[in-house]
Amino acid sequence: MQDRLNASTMATLSRMAVLLAFLLFLSPPAWSRSGIDTDIFGQVLQEAHSLFAANTEGANADYIPELAKVDAALFGLALVTADGKVYTAGDAEHVFTIQSVSKPFTAALVMREHGDAKVIAEKIGLEPTGLPFNSVLALELLKARSVNPLVNAGAIAAVSLILADTPDQGFDKIKGFYETLAGEELDVVEEVYRSEASTNQGNRAIAYLLHRYDRIYADPMESVDVYTKQCSIGVNARQLAIMGATLANGGINPVSKQQVLDAEYVPRILALMLTAGFYDESGAWAFNVGLPAKTGVGGGILAVAPAKLAVAAFSPRLNQSGNSIRAMRAIAYVSQRLGLGLFQ
Repeated sequence: MQDRLNASTMATLSRMAVLLAFLLFLSPPAWSRSGIDTDIFGQVLQEAHSLFAANTEGANADYIPELAKVDAALFGLALVTADGKVYTAGDAEHVFTIQSVSKPFTAALVMREHGDAKVIAEKIGLEPTGLPFNSVLALELLKARSVNPLVNAGAIAAVSLILADTPDQGFDKIKGFYETLAGEELDVVEEVYRSEASTNQGNRAIAYLLHRYDRIYADPMESVDVYTKQCSIGVNARQLAIMGATLANGGINPVSKQQVLDAEYVPRILALMLTAGFYDESGAWAFNVGLPAKTGVGGGILAVAPAKLAVAAFSPRLNQSGNSIRAMRAIAYVSQRLGLGLFQ
């Protein structure tokens, strides 16, 4: 029975990946067909920043004390095209912690290390939960337990699948992979790491439950610590957009021109981002915007238009689901203005 379920799940993911390829990778961007000056990207980014700069809805995450201290007025946008052009607006160079926006990239590293995307389906899971990102209930309700690599349970399980002899070696692999994606050195924001590590009892509980169900593949507490460090890596909006543009460009960093990830894994990652990247608002995001995306409680959001570009936004104030309000609205505006949605 379990083999049939795994086969069915993989078939579903394969169909989604094929659909993404059909809709996007086989079709050139509209602006390339019409000859529009791509400087419109900078113009649209500035429009988005101006439109939403005065918005003060939401509040900083406060369950991680250091995040509550971040200046709520900060607002940065960046857009990077698949051919390496970079556009920014506002506080695009301000460093913030990547938090859960890291999750699809670690999932990609797991695929690369194990040489097969099936490792995610078999060892973690693929389905969205419709529940909060840190839900313990989802782990008990769903047979996959670890659920998918874009919620906390699945992300901790993903960290445990990194092939390493020690936790430090595993973290160094993750950080090095992110640096190759961004094309620049990145650092852990130590104050946030210490703050998270002292308040992550919920993630520790999740790790022990995963251990109970044999859905974690290294020491539970070591895996939680590596995951906490991963979430505490600092990026700015420009660097995050380059990381996303590497996915948009089939795994090749469009700025450094380095092949970071095999192209065969990219549609799998984007399928996960589309179905689970916004947690319990993933359906609404897909319905209204239609782009693979990932959010984080540090205020960052990354959206990818395959074969075209990536947009990153940073604003610390979040809604009740943990998604940045200004970042979400700015990316939605950019997508609408440029006609980026998958289903448009």
